[in-house]
Amino acid sequence: MTANDGAVQLDRLIARFQAVASPLRQQLDELHGELARLTGGAVADYIPELARARPEWFGLSVVTLDGQVCEVGDTQQAFTIQSISKPLVYGMALDHLGLDEVLRRVGVEPTGDPFNAVMVDERSCRPHNPMVNAGAIAASDLIPGAGPTERLHALLETFRRYTGRAVTIDGAVFTSERETGHRNRAIAHLMRNFGMLSPRLEESLDLYFQQCAILVTSRDLATIAATLANGGVNPVTGEQAIATAHVRHVLSVMYSCGMYDSAGEWAFEVGLPAKSGVAGGIMAVVPGQGGIGVFSPPLDRSGNSVRGVAACRALTRRYDLHLLSGTSRSTGLRDAARRG
Repeated sequence: MTANDGAVQLDRLIARFQAVASPLRQQLDELHGELARLTGGAVADYIPELARARPEWFGLSVVTLDGQVCEVGDTQQAFTIQSISKPLVYGMALDHLGLDEVLRRVGVEPTGDPFNAVMVDERSCRPHNPMVNAGAIAASDLIPGAGPTERLHALLETFRRYTGRAVTIDGAVFTSERETGHRNRAIAHLMRNFGMLSPRLEESLDLYFQQCAILVTSRDLATIAATLANGGVNPVTGEQAIATAHVRHVLSVMYSCGMYDSAGEWAFEVGLPAKSGVAGGIMAVVPGQGGIGVFSPPLDRSGNSVRGVAACRALTRRYDLHLLSGTSRSTGLRDAARRG
Protein backbone atom coordinates (compact mmCIF):
# COMPACT_ATOMS: atom_id res chain seq x y z
CA MET A 1 0.00 0.00 0.00
CA THR A 2 1.36 3.40 -0.99
CA ALA A 3 1.46 6.45 1.29
CA ASN A 4 -1.36 7.95 -0.77
CA ASP A 5 -3.48 4.81 -0.35
CA GLY A 6 -2.89 5.00 3.39
CA ALA A 7 -3.96 8.64 3.49
CA VAL A 8 -7.16 7.82 1.57
CA GLN A 9 -7.94 4.96 3.95
CA LEU A 10 -7.34 7.22 6.95
CA ASP A 11 -9.63 9.93 5.52
CA ARG A 12 -12.38 7.34 5.01
CA LEU A 13 -12.08 6.16 8.60
CA ILE A 14 -12.19 9.73 9.86
CA ALA A 15 -15.21 10.55 7.69
CA ARG A 16 -17.04 7.56 9.15
CA PHE A 17 -16.32 8.63 12.72
CA GLN A 18 -17.19 12.27 12.07
CA ALA A 19 -20.60 11.26 10.76
CA VAL A 20 -21.49 10.21 14.27
CA ALA A 21 -23.35 12.92 16.17
CA SER A 22 -21.97 13.37 19.67
CA PRO A 23 -22.24 15.65 22.69
CA LEU A 24 -18.54 16.43 22.28
CA ARG A 25 -19.04 17.70 18.73
CA GLN A 26 -21.78 20.00 19.97
CA GLN A 27 -19.54 21.25 22.78
CA LEU A 28 -16.70 21.88 20.33
CA ASP A 29 -19.01 23.86 18.04
CA GLU A 30 -20.11 26.06 20.92
CA LEU A 31 -16.58 26.48 22.27
CA HIS A 32 -15.18 27.33 18.84
CA GLY A 33 -17.82 29.99 18.29
CA GLU A 34 -17.13 31.55 21.67
CA LEU A 35 -13.31 31.53 21.42
CA ALA A 36 -13.20 32.66 17.79
CA ARG A 37 -14.13 36.10 19.11
CA LEU A 38 -10.93 36.36 21.17
CA THR A 39 -8.63 38.97 19.67
CA GLY A 40 -5.63 38.93 22.01
CA GLY A 41 -2.12 37.89 21.10
CA ALA A 42 0.08 38.39 18.06
CA VAL A 43 1.26 36.17 15.21
CA ALA A 44 4.94 35.19 15.49
CA ASP A 45 7.17 37.16 13.14
CA TYR A 46 10.72 36.42 14.27
CA ILE A 47 10.70 33.69 11.61
CA PRO A 48 9.63 35.75 8.58
CA GLU A 49 7.50 33.06 6.94
CA LEU A 50 5.38 32.61 10.08
CA ALA A 51 4.21 36.21 9.85
CA ARG A 52 2.12 35.25 6.79
CA ALA A 53 -0.41 33.36 8.97
CA ARG A 54 -3.92 34.76 9.21
CA PRO A 55 -4.95 35.62 12.80
CA GLU A 56 -8.52 34.35 12.28
CA TRP A 57 -7.46 30.76 11.55
CA PHE A 58 -8.77 28.49 14.30
CA GLY A 59 -9.06 24.71 14.22
CA LEU A 60 -10.01 22.46 17.14
CA SER A 61 -9.76 18.66 16.96
CA VAL A 62 -10.20 15.74 19.36
CA VAL A 63 -9.24 12.10 18.67
CA THR A 64 -10.17 9.42 21.21
CA LEU A 65 -8.61 6.04 21.91
CA ASP A 66 -11.40 4.20 20.13
CA GLY A 67 -10.80 6.20 16.96
CA GLN A 68 -13.55 8.79 17.29
CA VAL A 69 -12.68 12.10 15.59
CA CYS A 70 -14.53 15.30 16.50
CA GLU A 71 -13.40 18.63 15.10
CA VAL A 72 -14.53 22.08 14.09
CA GLY A 73 -13.10 25.09 12.27
CA ASP A 74 -9.90 25.27 10.21
CA THR A 75 -8.85 21.71 10.97
CA GLN A 76 -7.37 21.11 7.52
CA GLN A 77 -5.32 24.30 7.42
CA ALA A 78 -1.68 23.21 7.27
CA PHE A 79 0.95 24.92 9.43
CA THR A 80 4.45 24.08 10.58
CA ILE A 81 4.75 21.95 13.69
CA GLN A 82 7.68 23.94 15.17
CA SER A 83 8.43 23.01 18.81
CA ILE A 84 5.67 20.39 18.94
CA SER A 85 8.17 18.22 17.08
CA LYS A 86 10.40 18.11 20.17
CA PRO A 87 8.63 15.34 22.12
CA LEU A 88 8.48 13.13 19.02
CA VAL A 89 12.19 13.49 18.32
CA TYR A 90 12.99 12.93 22.00
CA GLY A 91 10.98 9.72 21.74
CA MET A 92 13.00 8.72 18.68
CA ALA A 93 16.20 9.16 20.68
CA LEU A 94 14.80 7.04 23.51
CA ASP A 95 13.79 4.29 21.10
CA HIS A 96 17.20 4.34 19.43
CA LEU A 97 19.54 4.65 22.40
CA GLY A 98 17.52 3.77 25.50
CA LEU A 99 16.72 5.86 28.56
CA ASP A 100 20.08 5.72 30.32
CA GLU A 101 22.09 6.95 27.34
CA VAL A 102 19.62 9.71 26.49
CA LEU A 103 19.58 10.90 30.11
CA ARG A 104 23.34 11.11 29.94
CA ARG A 105 22.99 13.48 26.98
CA VAL A 106 19.80 15.46 27.79
CA GLY A 107 18.38 16.35 31.22
CA VAL A 108 14.76 16.56 32.35
CA GLU A 109 14.73 19.63 34.61
CA PRO A 110 12.63 22.76 33.90
CA THR A 111 14.79 25.85 33.48
CA GLY A 112 12.67 28.89 34.29
CA ASP A 113 14.45 30.56 31.36
CA PRO A 114 13.24 31.28 27.81
CA PHE A 115 13.06 28.27 25.50
CA ASN A 116 15.76 29.75 23.25
CA ALA A 117 18.18 30.74 26.00
CA VAL A 118 21.84 30.39 25.03
CA MET A 119 22.72 28.30 28.05
CA VAL A 120 23.28 24.71 29.20
CA ASP A 121 23.78 22.91 32.50
CA GLU A 122 27.57 23.06 32.79
CA ARG A 123 27.57 20.92 35.94
CA SER A 124 26.01 17.91 34.26
CA CYS A 125 27.43 18.86 30.84
CA ARG A 126 24.08 18.55 29.09
CA PRO A 127 21.12 20.75 28.12
CA HIS A 128 18.43 21.08 30.76
CA ASN A 129 15.54 19.28 29.02
CA PRO A 130 14.41 18.24 25.52
CA MET A 131 11.62 20.83 25.30
CA VAL A 132 13.96 23.84 25.14
CA ASN A 133 15.94 24.50 21.97
CA ALA A 134 19.27 23.34 23.37
CA GLY A 135 17.83 19.98 24.43
CA ALA A 136 15.88 19.61 21.21
CA ILE A 137 18.99 20.22 19.09
CA ALA A 138 20.85 17.64 21.19
CA ALA A 139 18.00 15.16 20.65
CA SER A 140 18.07 15.80 16.89
CA ASP A 141 21.79 15.08 16.97
CA LEU A 142 20.90 11.59 18.29
CA ILE A 143 18.67 10.69 15.33
CA PRO A 144 20.31 7.67 13.68
CA GLY A 145 21.43 7.45 10.06
CA ALA A 146 24.51 7.38 7.87
CA GLY A 147 23.87 10.82 6.41
CA PRO A 148 21.36 13.66 6.13
CA THR A 149 19.04 11.88 3.69
CA GLU A 150 18.82 8.71 5.76
CA ARG A 151 18.30 10.66 8.97
CA LEU A 152 15.59 12.84 7.44
CA HIS A 153 13.83 9.73 6.12
CA ALA A 154 13.86 8.23 9.64
CA LEU A 155 12.38 11.46 11.01
CA LEU A 156 9.59 11.65 8.43
CA GLU A 157 8.77 7.97 8.86
CA THR A 158 8.35 8.41 12.61
CA PHE A 159 6.03 11.37 12.09
CA ARG A 160 4.06 9.32 9.55
CA ARG A 161 3.40 6.65 12.17
CA TYR A 162 2.16 9.27 14.63
CA THR A 163 -0.13 11.08 12.19
CA GLY A 164 -1.19 8.10 10.08
CA ARG A 165 -0.23 9.85 6.83
CA ALA A 166 2.85 10.96 4.93
CA VAL A 167 4.07 14.38 6.04
CA THR A 168 6.11 16.95 4.15
CA ILE A 169 8.35 19.90 4.93
CA ASP A 170 7.50 23.51 4.13
CA GLY A 171 10.60 24.47 2.15
CA ALA A 172 10.05 28.20 2.55
CA VAL A 173 9.81 27.97 6.34
CA PHE A 174 12.84 25.66 6.50
CA THR A 175 14.88 28.11 4.45
CA SER A 176 13.64 31.04 6.52
CA GLU A 177 14.57 29.32 9.79
CA ARG A 178 17.91 28.20 8.44
CA GLU A 179 18.84 31.71 7.26
CA THR A 180 17.69 33.50 10.42
CA GLY A 181 18.49 30.85 13.06
CA HIS A 182 21.61 32.52 14.40
CA ARG A 183 20.57 32.05 18.02
CA ASN A 184 20.10 28.31 17.50
CA ARG A 185 23.54 28.17 15.88
CA ALA A 186 24.98 29.93 18.92
CA ILE A 187 23.31 27.34 21.17
CA ALA A 188 24.66 24.49 19.05
CA HIS A 189 28.22 25.85 19.04
CA LEU A 190 28.07 26.36 22.81
CA MET A 191 27.05 22.72 23.24
CA ARG A 192 29.74 21.59 20.81
CA ASN A 193 32.27 23.48 22.92
CA PHE A 194 31.26 21.34 25.92
CA GLY A 195 31.23 18.11 23.90
CA MET A 196 27.43 17.80 23.98
CA LEU A 197 27.06 17.51 20.20
CA SER A 198 28.74 15.31 17.62
CA PRO A 199 31.05 16.76 14.94
CA ARG A 200 28.11 16.70 12.47
CA LEU A 201 26.77 19.88 14.07
CA GLU A 202 25.66 21.61 10.87
CA GLU A 203 23.91 18.48 9.61
CA SER A 204 22.04 18.10 12.90
CA LEU A 205 21.08 21.78 12.89
CA ASP A 206 19.61 21.38 9.41
CA LEU A 207 17.70 18.36 10.65
CA TYR A 208 16.38 20.40 13.58
CA PHE A 209 15.23 23.19 11.27
CA GLN A 210 13.59 20.59 9.00
CA GLN A 211 11.70 18.91 11.83
CA CYS A 212 10.30 22.28 12.91
CA ALA A 213 9.12 22.95 9.34
CA ILE A 214 7.05 19.77 8.98
CA LEU A 215 3.50 20.58 7.92
CA VAL A 216 0.61 19.36 10.09
CA THR A 217 -3.02 20.19 10.88
CA SER A 218 -4.94 20.36 14.15
CA ARG A 219 -6.27 16.88 13.32
CA ASP A 220 -2.68 15.63 13.04
CA LEU A 221 -1.84 17.10 16.44
CA ALA A 222 -4.86 15.44 18.03
CA THR A 223 -3.87 12.11 16.44
CA ILE A 224 -0.29 12.44 17.69
CA ALA A 225 -1.56 13.24 21.18
CA ALA A 226 -4.01 10.32 21.06
CA THR A 227 -1.15 8.03 20.03
CA LEU A 228 0.79 9.06 23.13
CA ALA A 229 -2.38 8.63 25.21
CA ASN A 230 -2.68 5.11 23.80
CA GLY A 231 0.69 3.76 24.84
CA GLY A 232 2.36 4.79 21.60
CA VAL A 233 -0.16 3.08 19.29
CA ASN A 234 -1.97 5.24 16.73
CA PRO A 235 -5.67 4.67 17.61
CA VAL A 236 -6.83 5.23 14.03
CA THR A 237 -4.29 3.09 12.14
CA GLY A 238 -3.19 0.70 14.90
CA GLU A 239 0.49 1.35 14.11
CA GLN A 240 3.12 1.62 16.87
CA ALA A 241 4.86 5.01 16.74
CA ILE A 242 7.00 4.81 19.90
CA ALA A 243 7.83 2.01 22.32
CA THR A 244 5.25 1.87 25.10
CA ALA A 245 7.99 1.84 27.74
CA HIS A 246 9.15 5.31 26.65
CA VAL A 247 5.77 7.04 26.46
CA ARG A 248 5.75 7.97 30.14
CA HIS A 249 9.17 9.59 29.83
CA VAL A 250 7.99 11.74 26.92
CA LEU A 251 4.78 12.68 28.74
CA SER A 252 6.69 13.55 31.91
CA VAL A 253 8.84 16.19 30.24
CA MET A 254 5.84 17.49 28.31
CA TYR A 255 3.98 17.95 31.59
CA SER A 256 6.79 19.81 33.34
CA CYS A 257 8.44 21.65 30.45
CA GLY A 258 6.15 21.66 27.41
CA MET A 259 4.48 25.08 27.53
CA TYR A 260 7.39 27.48 27.40
CA ASP A 261 7.54 29.99 30.28
CA SER A 262 4.01 29.16 31.46
CA ALA A 263 4.57 25.42 31.99
CA GLY A 264 3.91 25.72 35.72
CA GLU A 265 0.70 27.69 35.25
CA TRP A 266 -0.44 25.19 32.62
CA ALA A 267 0.21 22.22 34.94
CA PHE A 268 -1.70 24.01 37.70
CA GLU A 269 -4.74 25.02 35.64
CA VAL A 270 -4.98 22.46 32.82
CA GLY A 271 -3.04 19.53 34.25
CA LEU A 272 -2.29 17.65 31.02
CA PRO A 273 0.98 16.78 29.25
CA ALA A 274 1.16 19.22 26.35
CA LYS A 275 3.42 20.94 23.85
CA SER A 276 2.99 24.20 22.00
CA GLY A 277 4.64 25.71 18.95
CA VAL A 278 5.13 29.27 17.74
CA ALA A 279 3.12 28.67 14.56
CA GLY A 280 0.05 28.50 16.82
CA GLY A 281 -0.35 24.81 17.50
CA ILE A 282 -0.98 23.07 20.82
CA MET A 283 -1.33 19.35 21.41
CA ALA A 284 -2.53 18.04 24.76
CA VAL A 285 -2.53 14.40 25.85
CA VAL A 286 -5.35 12.95 27.95
CA PRO A 287 -3.84 9.61 29.06
CA GLY A 288 -6.23 6.70 28.62
CA GLN A 289 -8.75 8.87 26.74
CA GLY A 290 -7.38 10.67 23.70
CA GLY A 291 -5.72 13.77 22.34
CA ILE A 292 -6.55 17.42 21.73
CA GLY A 293 -5.11 19.44 18.83
CA VAL A 294 -5.62 23.18 18.44
CA PHE A 295 -4.36 25.63 15.81
CA SER A 296 -4.69 29.40 16.15
CA PRO A 297 -1.71 31.63 15.24
CA PRO A 298 -2.01 34.58 17.69
CA LEU A 299 0.33 33.92 20.62
CA ASP A 300 0.51 35.18 24.19
CA ARG A 301 3.69 36.55 25.78
CA SER A 302 4.92 33.03 26.56
CA GLY A 303 4.59 31.96 22.92
CA ASN A 304 1.45 29.85 23.37
CA SER A 305 -1.68 30.11 21.24
CA VAL A 306 -4.19 32.35 23.01
CA ARG A 307 -7.24 30.46 21.72
CA GLY A 308 -5.43 27.14 22.11
CA VAL A 309 -4.78 27.67 25.80
CA ALA A 310 -8.36 28.86 26.35
CA ALA A 311 -9.79 25.85 24.49
CA CYS A 312 -7.74 23.32 26.47
CA ARG A 313 -8.59 25.03 29.74
CA ALA A 314 -12.31 24.93 28.90
CA LEU A 315 -12.24 21.26 27.85
CA THR A 316 -10.34 20.30 30.99
CA ARG A 317 -12.93 21.96 33.20
CA ARG A 318 -15.92 20.68 31.21
CA TYR A 319 -14.78 17.03 31.23
CA ASP A 320 -12.74 17.00 34.46
CA LEU A 321 -9.51 16.04 32.65
CA HIS A 322 -6.88 17.44 35.05
CA LEU A 323 -4.62 14.51 35.95
CA LEU A 324 -4.51 15.54 39.62
CA SER A 325 -8.19 16.28 40.09
CA GLY A 326 -8.57 13.36 42.51
CA THR A 327 -11.88 12.23 41.01
CA SER A 328 -12.77 8.85 39.56
CA ARG A 329 -14.14 10.20 36.26
CA SER A 330 -11.72 8.81 33.68
CA THR A 331 -13.72 8.47 30.46
CA GLY A 332 -15.53 11.81 30.10
CA LEU A 333 -13.86 12.86 26.86
CA ARG A 334 -14.18 9.45 25.24
CA ASP A 335 -17.80 8.96 26.28
CA ALA A 336 -18.78 12.41 25.04
CA ALA A 337 -17.37 11.60 21.59
CA ARG A 338 -19.61 8.57 21.16
CA ARG A 339 -23.04 8.54 19.56
CA GLY A 340 -25.63 10.45 21.58
